Amino acid sequence: MWARVARFDGDPADIDDRIGRLRDTIESGALPPEVAQAKLLMLVDHESGGVLGVTLFESEEALRKGDAAMNAGAGHVGSRASVDFYEVPIHTL
Repeated sequence: MWARVARFDGDPADIDDRIGRLRDTIESGALPPEVAQAKLLMLVDHESGGVLGVTLFESEEALRKGDAAMNAGAGHVGSRASVDFYEVPIHTL
């Protein structure tokens, strides 16, 4: 398994709106097909407005395709500050 971890900055005053936009995108089925099968985890710091988006993929190839699709799409949770990639050797999800 592989993880894409993206950090986003934003205004704490609109964090709930940013979360809502992403939730609406997910629930409407509007995620790119390269991301539709991935597992998503969102970590939010309401005080700073910061968000960590962790997307888990079954393979490194799926991660690369998903990353390309997410880079081409609109941001929903703030201004992206960084993106890192990790192998996930242990998971219990």
